[in-house]
Amino acid sequence: MARELHDIVSHNLSVVILQAAGAQAAGSPDAGTLEKIERSGRQALVEMRRLLGVLRQPDDQPGPPGLSPQPGIGDLAALSEGVRAAGLPVRLDIDGDPAQLPIVVNISAYRIVQEALTNVLKHAGKASAQVSVRCGTGEVVIEVTDDGTGPPADRQKDGGHGLAGMRERVALFGGELAAGPLPAGGFAVRACLPTGEMPQTARPVL
Repeated sequence: MARELHDIVSHNLSVVILQAAGAQAAGSPDAGTLEKIERSGRQALVEMRRLLGVLRQPDDQPGPPGLSPQPGIGDLAALSEGVRAAGLPVRLDIDGDPAQLPIVVNISAYRIVQEALTNVLKHAGKASAQVSVRCGTGEVVIEVTDDGTGPPADRQKDGGHGLAGMRERVALFGGELAAGPLPAGGFAVRACLPTGEMPQTARPVL
């Protein structure tokens, strides 16, 4: 639950802060910028309410609203558009059919990309990013790279929650995560999530 709250709040607030900072630098925000800030804030509230609804007891509220679908790979286009609105150019490539993936893999893939892009927004400085998601036989491979100029050491000091959260998600599936600076500059995150039977110790939070 803490991991989900971190991903939702950290990403949306990072987008809002950058949009507001850009508007302040411009002298006066236009209606389009204010609309984007409002949309990011509303999205954070929607995801928070959805997540907290899972904690409700069955007799607290009738029906299944608290268990409405979490975002998945199919929502990455909207996520990328929001990041672009915050000033980070993002290229997104999705290969394969995410609809065939187990739900928990689909959600975790989205959250990993979300957290990786949040880290780029927070730490990379002036940059562009590339997101690649390959839905293959037996695994999903996620790669997020950027060409930012931020010091690599800073990328490791986001309170320990960003990369640590990604590692926890990947570990739930018995997968692999590699993250670190690129030789020519920038940063890369690569995650591999097996789509077969999860380890017995895995208890994913949805």
